[in-house]
Amino acid sequence: TNFMRFEGNNIKVIIKTSLFDASKHKMAYYEEKHLVKMDGKPFYGSFGKIPKTSIEAVNVVINNKDTVNIPPVAFADLYNPSFSYKDGSGTVRSLNNVYLSPDNRKIYIYMLNREASGTYEVTWVIQDNKFLRRVLDFGLLK
Repeated sequence: TNFMRFEGNNIKVIIKTSLFDASKHKMAYYEEKHLVKMDGKPFYGSFGKIPKTSIEAVNVVINNKDTVNIPPVAFADLYNPSFSYKDGSGTVRSLNNVYLSPDNRKIYIYMLNREASGTYEVTWVIQDNKFLRRVLDFGLLK
């Protein structure tokens, strides 16, 4: 699918994807066949290849009125997100989630992207209804 939606505890999170448009990016290759950088920076997902999808937006609404601005720089280098998978029995599941801190001041939006050639995970942190930071880990084994 092209979106993931979480709703509960007066928090709504929607992450949307779109098709990757290579014409909007400057690509750098190693040995003319392995994509290593886009727009002069590292990227995550689709390791070594042109991505198929990119994150278009991360929308967060709290208490049906406060919209939290997640800046594009917090997701612009993340590609080919996978929102769900099928387990051994064929049931669709997700490893992604939204967590609320015990003091209700922080919201953690967690997304895990598994790929055969590598994995990345990202957590966007919101504190007091404002985007605080993202935490990114990559190079994990599947």
